[in-house]
Amino acid sequence: MTAFDLSQTQTELQGKNPRSILKTALANFDNIAISFSGAEDVVLIDMALQIRKDVQVFTLDTGRLHPETYRFIEQVRKHYQIDIDVLTPNRDVLDAFVKQKGLFSFYQDGHKECCGIRKVEPLRRKLATLDAWITGQRKDQSLDTRSEIPEVQLDEAFSIADKPLIKFNPLLNWSSAQVWDYIEAYQVPYNPLHGQGFISIGCEPCTRPVLPNQHERAGRWWWEDATKKECGLHVGNVKQ
Repeated sequence: MTAFDLSQTQTELQGKNPRSILKTALANFDNIAISFSGAEDVVLIDMALQIRKDVQVFTLDTGRLHPETYRFIEQVRKHYQIDIDVLTPNRDVLDAFVKQKGLFSFYQDGHKECCGIRKVEPLRRKLATLDAWITGQRKDQSLDTRSEIPEVQLDEAFSIADKPLIKFNPLLNWSSAQVWDYIEAYQVPYNPLHGQGFISIGCEPCTRPVLPNQHERAGRWWWEDATKKECGLHVGNVKQ
């Protein structure tokens, strides 16, 4: 970690293509992992395995995913012959939350508390064991929350004392069309829900298909303010 110059690397990677960013990430960090949930992340897995065969991959099982998503996770595991670390919520905390508030409290209270238990806490546990992680964030996914993120950054939300966490965003400058061009060209597996109008896929109760010409994040937490559509995994993106 001491040899990694974040400022210099940010300058070097500005505007670079995903493979260049991935090569830099994997060259600088052995203890690094790809966060996998959607189509973008499988593109990253596909690219990364061409660079290094021992890349760690993890995914979050909130307990509320679509059946198609669970089958998709298994499809990716078999297709690439890789281990996928499936992270689950703290059972005691989740049981107490559901007992007190039921299964659909987010429609009244907002998604923050539920996502905090089902997604953020398991992620925090995993990231505490890593030096760096790789995400599929793109600027055009949300101009409100993702337009200003860099190709590589200090993850201030998940860094802990004396252990900085570096976050790489290789697909930052790609469009959705570029992601899907890659998926088609290289026959990358993808969630079948994409063929049913779902673009950005999260938990089943909080995700719905989008209409033609709607933004891809419109189907996520549709009952809430459009400027706050982050679950907490990338909480640093939300402007205060």
